[in-house]
Amino acid sequence: MEDAAEFDRQVHHGTRILSSLNDSVFHFAFTQSCHVRVEVAASHRIGAKIVKPGSITIPAKLLSEFIQNLPKEQITLTVSNNKLHINAKNSSSTINGLTDDEFPELPTINNKNAVSYSLLSDDFKNSVAQTIIAASNDSTRPILTGVFWHSFEKGLYLAATDGYRLAERKITTTASDVAAVIPTSTLQEVLRTLRDDTIEIEVLFDDTQVTFRLGEVEITSRLIDGNFPDYRQLIPAKSESSLTLSRVELIRTIKIASLFARESGGGITLALDTDKKVTIIHSIASEVGENSSEITVEATGESSKVSLNSRYLIDALGAVSAEQITFSFSGKLAPCVLTESTKDQNYKHIIMPLKS
Repeated sequence: MEDAAEFDRQVHHGTRILSSLNDSVFHFAFTQSCHVRVEVAASHRIGAKIVKPGSITIPAKLLSEFIQNLPKEQITLTVSNNKLHINAKNSSSTINGLTDDEFPELPTINNKNAVSYSLLSDDFKNSVAQTIIAASNDSTRPILTGVFWHSFEKGLYLAATDGYRLAERKITTTASDVAAVIPTSTLQEVLRTLRDDTIEIEVLFDDTQVTFRLGEVEITSRLIDGNFPDYRQLIPAKSESSLTLSRVELIRTIKIASLFARESGGGITLALDTDKKVTIIHSIASEVGENSSEITVEATGESSKVSLNSRYLIDALGAVSAEQITFSFSGKLAPCVLTESTKDQNYKHIIMPLKS
């Protein structure tokens, strides 16, 4: 049997596991269900020496916690009388299970009818990480708890919003049409499963499901029903004021300002002086004190100021890697736009100002 740690990579997020031994491959699958419907299913094939084929359904949590505490060495699995016997170098255990017909049927996608994309692993990880931070946690608006994958003007885009901020990332070009909202929990599961040596990910969509193929791992999830908001109308076509500055310096300054903004829900004020080419970041707390910091910037447009949630701004800055960022806004009420100061601007982060 393969290394026990490899076996455990996916198990701990499921409710039940189906283990089967066939054709020199150890195959295990887990599901996460809501009522009678399977929401997420994953399967993983691992090379193994199969003496006799067999299968069993066992509790996911128990097996996961058990495997995590085994040393990194080979293990032997034996199934008999609905029991899974696990033998390691210095231990042996038995887990009571059920027959394989107690395991729900795994969802599948028809390859011929699916819209599919092959994405570089790094592009996938960066795009999901940059957009998932803006997704909502409000279960009363389920459509906003996912990431919107869609085609637009020959590009494949990811977008997410919670109503206060919006993140959009172009991940690749495409000639196909797709519009699907993937639950954030599914995308987080895929990110957890990604190995460092995974180069490409295949993503397949049908009308109700999405499947991710990562080598010998396959994760299938239901899509979120509903229509994602027409968010592009919220992205300003142009802005009255714009500043370009060091991302690292801005993060440091905002983190300091946020210490004095806890009483105001994290609210800070960013004031741009285009004549002096500086921006002043100010925060105040009646009981603690106040803070004001000045940063030299490249500035265009009008001098103006805007109040923002410091946590949203820190999240947005943490999602990009460029040394320089550009921040654009139009007065106190219009949406603010944060982009990387590069020629290839595939990422936009929109933050709604606070009413001051």
